[in-house]
Amino acid sequence: MTVLVTGGAGYIGSHTVRLLREQGRDVVVLDSLEYGHRAAVLDAALVVGDIADAGLVTRVVADHGVDAVVHFAAYKAAGESMEQPGRYFTNNVSGTNVLLEALHAAGVDRVVFSSTCAVYGTPSQLPVDESHPLGPESPYGESKRIVEQLLAWYDACHGVRSVSLRYFNAAGASADARIGEDWTMTLNLVPIVMKAALGRIPKVSIFGTDYPTADGTAIRDYVHVEDLADAHVRALSHLEEGGGTTALNLGTGTGSSVREVIDATSAITGADVPTEEADRRPGDPVAVYGDNRRAAEVLGWKPQRELSDIVGTAWRWHSTHPDGYAEA
Repeated sequence: MTVLVTGGAGYIGSHTVRLLREQGRDVVVLDSLEYGHRAAVLDAALVVGDIADAGLVTRVVADHGVDAVVHFAAYKAAGESMEQPGRYFTNNVSGTNVLLEALHAAGVDRVVFSSTCAVYGTPSQLPVDESHPLGPESPYGESKRIVEQLLAWYDACHGVRSVSLRYFNAAGASADARIGEDWTMTLNLVPIVMKAALGRIPKVSIFGTDYPTADGTAIRDYVHVEDLADAHVRALSHLEEGGGTTALNLGTGTGSSVREVIDATSAITGADVPTEEADRRPGDPVAVYGDNRRAAEVLGWKPQRELSDIVGTAWRWHSTHPDGYAEA
């Protein structure tokens, strides 16, 4: 049978598609290509379209014999969601509801959902575990929380079982530099540092150097994208083996500071990373990193790659694809 991967032409989705194909799984990708890239899906089947098109979803399921879904398709910029909340609720929530209705009607009852640590908001304890109260602080985070609730109700009402994966900061690229992150559409630290190291931007702004951390800069939990792909595949296996609906954190359990990321980039690449110090941004917490013990218990998952692997693979991808998939 076939796995449908929505948003499979995007960053994390494409790495998951590749791993599924490497394991011999049949895969079909449904992606609007608004932010995804044809080249990123490699040898997988691609259908260009919207998850909110129920008829299309129904045809894809029937034509490809789909029996499970990994759902990535969503808008994901928290800052943009504060400016355009309706866009996020329409796409992320309403679109997912249409998708779930079509899947249920077609008899598909296993879903792995790409969620986010943004469902927690600013954590009151570290590392953040799954018992932490949910308190999203953006329409983006709220949209993910609502979808998690939708999935819980689809299980209660229709027996559609799901795993929601709440991951922290995805980073890095494939080990062979065939696929990676499109830095034209991201505000994440690692690709920004890569841009500065490659001279594509003048400098990296360090927002806050007076945090109560070892080097004064904020700490975030960076997880290699290939480790995240592995977790999604393991979540599929969990459902296929009869596992129940759950939500799991995907983090390293520690985190790295802004300066640690910059210093690692300079050390590994030999490139200069120009920086400038700036004031803290309102709402930025001192540190955010996740407790991954439940993912280890339920999925047997632990991150296998470190910050050096993230920086090294990101460098190989961005230095050989400075214009992303436009050069693929």
